[in-house]
Amino acid sequence: MDIKGLAEQLVKAGLKRGADAAEVYIESGRNLSLEVRKGEVETVEEAASSGAGVRVFVKGRMAFASSNDLGEKALTDAVGRAIEFARITTPDPNNVLPDDPGTTAVAGLYDPRIAEVPMDEKIGLARQAEALALKDPRITKSDGARYQESEGEIVIANSNGLVKSYRAGGCGFAVSVVAEKGEQKSSGGESCSRRFYADLKPAGEVAAKAARDAYEALDPRPVKTQKAAVIFTPDVAYALLGGILGAVNGERVLQGASFLASKLGQKIGSELITLIDDGTREKGMASEPFDGEGVPTQKRVIVERGVLKGFLYNTAVARRAGVKSTGNASRGGFTSLPGIGPHSFFMGAGGAKPEDVIRATKSGLLLQEVTGYGINPVNGNFSGGAGGFWIEDGRAAFPVKGLTIAGTAEEILDGIDMVADDLDLNLTMTAPTFRVRLLQIGGD
Repeated sequence: MDIKGLAEQLVKAGLKRGADAAEVYIESGRNLSLEVRKGEVETVEEAASSGAGVRVFVKGRMAFASSNDLGEKALTDAVGRAIEFARITTPDPNNVLPDDPGTTAVAGLYDPRIAEVPMDEKIGLARQAEALALKDPRITKSDGARYQESEGEIVIANSNGLVKSYRAGGCGFAVSVVAEKGEQKSSGGESCSRRFYADLKPAGEVAAKAARDAYEALDPRPVKTQKAAVIFTPDVAYALLGGILGAVNGERVLQGASFLASKLGQKIGSELITLIDDGTREKGMASEPFDGEGVPTQKRVIVERGVLKGFLYNTAVARRAGVKSTGNASRGGFTSLPGIGPHSFFMGAGGAKPEDVIRATKSGLLLQEVTGYGINPVNGNFSGGAGGFWIEDGRAAFPVKGLTIAGTAEEILDGIDMVADDLDLNLTMTAPTFRVRLLQIGGD
């Protein structure tokens, strides 16, 4: 099926039926997932799916309809429904479509070999990861191993003459295990996702990390409530970055629901902090040549050496703010309207080694697990449950669980005084190991 031509036809159909402007977003793809437990294959699911989302504008009024059927009648009905809905919505002069015909050249988004790898090999990868994790005598149970893959095509066309498409895919596997000691139970898991099958980590590396996370957390000890250094590992970077992402969302900024709304151009943290949103990285799991509206993606510095440089925008919110879209229109698929979201969002690497950060810490928490919401994007407050290792005299002395950490974004961002070099850009929201000089830690 020529879905590019189909998208163009639907745009014309929308204009013919009374829309002043129209956009069509089409997805077509395939997904495979399988799960192994105790060496046995428990589930294998493969599904092909496709659908179209139609956005129309009638005298400044916007409406949307979608269909998971790419047949002519279903799509014609979706166009008609969208136009009917638009006649009863509220006009907004900012309801416009992008007109940039360009795309960003991004290499390595699609690996045709993924579909060619025999099913037995994919099952074998999951089985191997589970078996290697269970090989450690301290590991007593398996929560299963999984393999998954996806591939598909995205097409966007609109009445400003845009017609763009790209193909992308990816694959990954994961394993989860449990370590037991007496009445104690501790779980650990690890995963790996890549655009290309050949780039997946060896099963043994993923298995070893899952097992280590499980058994190293046994025999936790209590610590007293105190203020101490907290070292964030890459596994918990989202606790910091997720709240900042919410605070640099252009819509939140316009609504006054961001603690960073009035901070553009100002210093918001340590000079060691540089935050980047990058939709252009080769083989990046969140890379794409254009965003969910067809605006070319880019690599943008959001915070440079502690100074806030910009926010994230889609087309409509950018127009309200009097700026240009930053290529951050995000979509949850063909059934959703464009929102605002990141591509690959990360903190730049520093010059220290992770072990140097630990050695330089006389006493504190090596944070490896966070529960809760992290930084609140509205007021900047930070709180959450915590676990990891307690550091004494520059070494990880014993595991800790059931702690809490609390503070403000200002305390955390200003307090970052060491940043390591262990940045893994294969993750889509990440940071290297970094240390916050002092935070409130709640214990016994």
